[in-house]
Amino acid sequence: MKFVLAGFAFVCVLTACTQKPAPAPAPATAASVPKAVTAAPASTTFSPPAESAIPAGPLGDVIRQGRDIFTDTPTHAKAYVGNGLSCSNCHLDAGRQANSAPLWGAYGVYPQYRKKNGKVNTFGERLQGCFRFSMNGKAPPLDSAEMVALETYAWWMAGGAPVGKKLPGAGYPKAGFKPPQPPDYARGETVFKNNCALCHGDDGQGQQVAGRNVFPPLWGPQSFNWGAGMHQLDNAAAFIKANMPFSRGNTLSDQDAWDVAMYMDAHERPQDPRFDGSVGETRKKYHDTPMSLYGTEVQGHLLGAPTGRH
Repeated sequence: MKFVLAGFAFVCVLTACTQKPAPAPAPATAASVPKAVTAAPASTTFSPPAESAIPAGPLGDVIRQGRDIFTDTPTHAKAYVGNGLSCSNCHLDAGRQANSAPLWGAYGVYPQYRKKNGKVNTFGERLQGCFRFSMNGKAPPLDSAEMVALETYAWWMAGGAPVGKKLPGAGYPKAGFKPPQPPDYARGETVFKNNCALCHGDDGQGQQVAGRNVFPPLWGPQSFNWGAGMHQLDNAAAFIKANMPFSRGNTLSDQDAWDVAMYMDAHERPQDPRFDGSVGETRKKYHDTPMSLYGTEVQGHLLGAPTGRH
């Protein structure tokens, strides 16, 4: 698949891989992912417990540890993080906010089969994937203190939620969310400059205070890697539409959300850790969807090429 996007030139130097994938259709529809749970009735609502309701004692201590890891992951799970992101960068309000993949919407739908790795995953294994891909790091052992704390925090957050039901507000609102026109890089750049650069910077590298990200990097070496779910256009567009600009969700048009998702995801980022030496083969095995720009050409540059510099 080849995207020729006017007005953009990558700085990456491509020398190690010249294989090009077979053409794929323009990214106009969401990828179909098998679901292991059924949607809850539209009338179902759920509100997570207030933070003030965290109990005292040893259990509460572990819940608070999980909250701290979730909101400042590089500090509290340093050994497993390879970039500058925290869990709460994509799961807003410490994992509480609806339509930003809240913890209360995720905990009760596991175990479930995931096409991404072709097996049934426990909730802990799902969290391990977040560290590997979104955090560009390594998976904590399932019995590690960090993993126990995160699972305990999620369990507490989901207290009282029905098990095995997809609740309204869980995940990102992708159902039926399609671009009126195919996403466009040039339009997306304009949307980014007008709505996103104030927080994320003109270069997309975010902003830090005292060495901690206040607004996260959206691409480059400190962002999520090519295996993360947010690199897929439908995930990014749905998240952006519902939540961005920060505190002003649902103010961008559908087209603007898709266009700026294209702009963000058309930038280089760390390699997919499943990379097998060939961008084309890695795309064929793990990114065979029009929602992924991995392994596609943009202005003559192959996204995901291992010699690209950020």
